[in-house]
Order: sequence, then structure tokens, then C-alpha cells
Amino acid sequence: MFRPQATRPSRLRSGFELLELIFHATVRALRKTHGNAVVGLVMSVIQAAIVLVVFVVMFDILGMRRYAIRGDFILYVMSGVFMFLTHTKALAAVAAADAPASAMMMHAPMNPIVAVTSAALASLYQQTLAACVILLFYHTLWTPISIHDPIGTLGIYLLSWFSGAGIGLIFYAAKPWNPDVVTILSTIWQRANMIASGKMFVANTAPVYLRNMFDWNPLFHTIDQGRGEIFLNYHPRFTSIDYPVYCALVCIMIGLMGQFFTRKYASASWGKRR
Repeated sequence: MFRPQATRPSRLRSGFELLELIFHATVRALRKTHGNAVVGLVMSVIQAAIVLVVFVVMFDILGMRRYAIRGDFILYVMSGVFMFLTHTKALAAVAAADAPASAMMMHAPMNPIVAVTSAALASLYQQTLAACVILLFYHTLWTPISIHDPIGTLGIYLLSWFSGAGIGLIFYAAKPWNPDVVTILSTIWQRANMIASGKMFVANTAPVYLRNMFDWNPLFHTIDQGRGEIFLNYHPRFTSIDYPVYCALVCIMIGLMGQFFTRKYASASWGKRR
């Protein structure tokens, strides 16, 4: 009768508290890469720049410049590299997020959805910062760049990130059952996308057998559609935006179902057997 009754917060307040929790978890995920936050962000920019330089040199050595889209060649390489890095980094970050039985989950407000969302947002922040810095330096120090549809390019870029996070959620749900095997499979997927993403050729000019080899990959579609938004004289004919959207949504649904099932059985003692 005289027991104090706790007042339940409103849905609006609960929503803002959840957003605040995601924000702090995202900052924590960013700071995990390096003790100094600034150095960690600089390292992300340097890594993206190194990958870009490697692909430019590779295109020159293999003589693939003639297969590029008419326009700025470096921007053509960037269109594939940035989409690829955003996709794979989001996949890796989500797959490596705090598991249901990790120490962070012992704190009451924390839950796997917050862990996954914060890991994906931290990855998006790092890769977007790296892309913006590299584009700014290239635009100011070398040659001015022109993007045909910046809003559409940003949308395709976010779709690459979204599809990577969706696939990573499947690995995240399966990881507590066998971390070693899932880690190997996740690494294989990321390495396979070095070639399977199709960033080294133009889909419109590729032979049919080559397109059929990569058509299953949502990243192949987002890279080709992104180039259609970046370059005025390129119109993708063999890829679509719908496929990566549906693929990402299906992967998220499978990942959420797997995560719900895993949470019922996950235990901190699983790792003691290994």
C-alpha cells in the first residue's frame, strides 16, 4: 500500500534516452580503434587513401584505363573504392559488435540493437570522413571534380553501407555459436568483394558471363548505380537499386530472427569451452 511506485517514462522520453545511449555507444566504438580519437580518424583517412592509390596503380599496370567511364579517371576509381570500403567496413563492424553475453551487456540500458547500431554508425562516420577528406584534397590540390547528382550519389553510398550492415547482422547473430568459423567466413566475404564487387570494370561494357558472375552481389549493383549518379554520360542498364534494398532488408530480417534465437541460449560460459 505504501510501496513507492516508479513512474514509467513517456515514449518520447524513452526514445530520446535510446538515441542518447546510441550516441555514447557510437563514440565508444569510435574510440576503440585508437586511444587518441584524432589519430584514429587520421588512420582511417590514411587507410582509405592507401587503398585508393593501390587501385590506381593496379589499373595502370593492368592497362585498364581504357575500360573506365569517360570522365575523371581518379573519380571513377574513387566511386568503386569508397562504396567497397563503406560496405565491407560496416559488415566487419557489425559482425564484431558486442555479443549478447559480453561484459557491456551486463549494464541495464545496453542491448544488442544498440551495440549493432552504434557499430554501424561509427563505421559510417569513419568512412564518410575519409571520403570527404580525400575528395576535398583531390578537388583543391589536383583538379576540380564535378558530380552529376550529389544527392543521388549520397543515397547510393548509404545503400552500400546499409547492405553491408544487413549482411554483417547475419554474421553477428551466428558468431556466439562458433566465433572462429564465423570470423573466417566474414573475412572471406570481405576479401571476395575485392573482386566480386565489380569495381574494376563497367557493368554496361562487361560481357554477359562476367555480369552473371557478380549479379548476385548487392555491392555490384550499388557501385554501378553510384557511377550512374556521379557521371553525366553513364546510364546503368544491367543493375538496379531495388535489388540491394530488398537484399539488405531480407538480411536484416534473417539477422534479427537469428539474434532473437541466439539471445535465448547465449551464455558467458560458451567461451570457456574453447
